Amino acid sequence: MKKTVVLSSVIITVIAFSYCSPAKKAVASKPVLVTYEANMVPLLATNCTPCHFPDKGGRKKPLDTYNAVIAQVDDALRRIQLNPTGRGFMPDRHPKLSDSTISVFKKWKADGLLAK
Repeated sequence: MKKTVVLSSVIITVIAFSYCSPAKKAVASKPVLVTYEANMVPLLATNCTPCHFPDKGGRKKPLDTYNAVIAQVDDALRRIQLNPTGRGFMPDRHPKLSDSTISVFKKWKADGLLAK
C-alpha cells in the first residue's frame, strides 16, 4: 500500500509540473504597426530625396508631408514594384528598392496608413 501511495504521489507531481512549463505558456504580444512618423519618414528621406522633396530642390510630386504621401501611396507602391526598365519605375535612375523596403510600404498601407 505504501508503494502505491508513493507511486501515485510521484505521478501526480510529474503531471502537475508538466503543466507549469514556461514553454507551454501562451505569450500575448501586440503586433507591431508601421506608422508614417516612425517608419515611413526615414524611408522616404533615404530613398526619395531630393526628387520628391521641394525644399531639397526636387521638382517631382512632393512626398514631404503625410497628406501628400497618402494621396500618392497607391501610385508609389505600383511604381516601386516595377522593373527598373519599366516605364514609370521609381526611384528613377537608381537601383530598385529592396524587397524589405517595399514590404514596409505595403505593411503601412495594410495597417491603415497610420500617422503615429
